[in-house]
Amino acid sequence: MERSLIESIAAELGLARPAPRLVRGVGDDAAVVRAGGALCVTSVDAMVEGVHFRLDGAAAEAPADVGWRALAGALSDLAAMGARAGEAYVALGVSPEVGEQGALALMRGALELAALADTTVAGGDVVAAPVLTVCVTVIGWAEEKSELRGRDGARIGDLVGVTGRLGGRSQRPVPRLREGRALAGAGARAMIDISDGLAADARHLGESSGVRVQIELARLPLAEGVSGWEQGATAGEDYELCFTAPPSARTHVERVLHEVGGAQVTWVGSVIPAGPAGQAAGAPGVSLLDERGEEIALRGFEHSW
Repeated sequence: MERSLIESIAAELGLARPAPRLVRGVGDDAAVVRAGGALCVTSVDAMVEGVHFRLDGAAAEAPADVGWRALAGALSDLAAMGARAGEAYVALGVSPEVGEQGALALMRGALELAALADTTVAGGDVVAAPVLTVCVTVIGWAEEKSELRGRDGARIGDLVGVTGRLGGRSQRPVPRLREGRALAGAGARAMIDISDGLAADARHLGESSGVRVQIELARLPLAEGVSGWEQGATAGEDYELCFTAPPSARTHVERVLHEVGGAQVTWVGSVIPAGPAGQAAGAPGVSLLDERGEEIALRGFEHSW
């Protein structure tokens, strides 16, 4: 339902009058607006208690970890665009159970990550709410459009790579900002952050590019404790990057990420042609292959209501 609503809102926005400063709108990890001579890259991410995290019970998280993760999710969108991080604005809906001390702990967690990610928390808002909600708006920057990447640049014959390891949800993930900029400069053609599981996010990349992203599941780099490639392909909130690059750029991509001290790259597939319109099996999207090379169906992570 979450994805369906996003698509419906995107369709409504497509009917709105053109905005002359808008370079990239709905459909990528972040929007790009021309601000004077520079490009302003903006993403908004929201988290709600009981949907995205819990503060009590067996799966309880500390408020500081919630604050860190809320900012990480938004900054990961900037990483997928290849943008430099700049400013963040945090809006809190504070429940009576959380109170002032819990809200302060949450902000301290966000500020810890902000310092690590060279991001300035420049403002926000605080309101009362029935449950804790956190809405983070992040602003990134680029000098030229050519510095940025979207989801629509994958080309037939490209290799598909992922950063880091998949499936092991972390309380304090570090967004791949350094890697995103390095990948954009090293020849990556399309990128997306892995927030809903590789199975879902690779599909978005394929759909945006009009191609099939073919993933060999046995190649997935799994995080410690992950039971197998199904969990690695479907678990949410990895905050790694999935990208495509031409085979000629493979060695350069690996060298550049090593030089910047970035995460490891694992090549997990390739980009193949999409089938004719009306043939669902070959439509733009993703093909997930098991160890025998047979295509299987997996769904990524999606919040429901």
